[in-house]
Amino acid sequence: MGLDKNQIAKRIAQEVKNGMYVNLGIGIPTLVANYIPEGIEVVLQSENGLLGMGPFPTEDKVDADLINAGKQTITTLPGSSIFSSSDSFGMIRGEHVDLTILGAMEVSEEGDIANWKIPGKMVKGMGGAMDLVASAKNIIVAMQHTARDGSSKLLKECTLPITGLKCVKKIVTDLCVMEVTDKGFKLLERAPGVSVEDIRKATEGTLIVEGEIPEVQL
Repeated sequence: MGLDKNQIAKRIAQEVKNGMYVNLGIGIPTLVANYIPEGIEVVLQSENGLLGMGPFPTEDKVDADLINAGKQTITTLPGSSIFSSSDSFGMIRGEHVDLTILGAMEVSEEGDIANWKIPGKMVKGMGGAMDLVASAKNIIVAMQHTARDGSSKLLKECTLPITGLKCVKKIVTDLCVMEVTDKGFKLLERAPGVSVEDIRKATEGTLIVEGEIPEVQL
């Protein structure tokens, strides 16, 4: 029941508009590169210094020197460019990225995001998430709706260390598509086989339901 990781990525790809510069975070967001709709031309940016990222390579096209920020092998498109990480962050901090798609461990009903650290667990660093959420014009989160113990990850307030405040615009989970509003999470679509009541039970934060909620179309 619900959407798998590839289906979440495919649904988010529908949010990508022609001409956008898009940053894909580690995890589910990297899969979005495989589902950009036909006829849509976008420029995918990887924060380690690549502009013009293509879909994942087939086995015969793997080049170990071409990787994304998550250290996965990727392809490049005609006209792509490779540059230093400092130049890449200059592009991010200069607000030249139209859309950032990233994962999260928690999102609050006000659009706060926590996605870089779990207390007590070692991390190599915060990565580029703090720069991205502070600078992107639009932020979409791809995530699982609940933790392994069944507890909600869509909360009234984040409990983990904050990455950014009031920055998330839309969330796509295995259960639904939601928009962050000034009144809470507005339910836009539900995954096939998932009821509004299922989503309500899995959401700790304020859930706004208006009228009939259509199923996600992939």
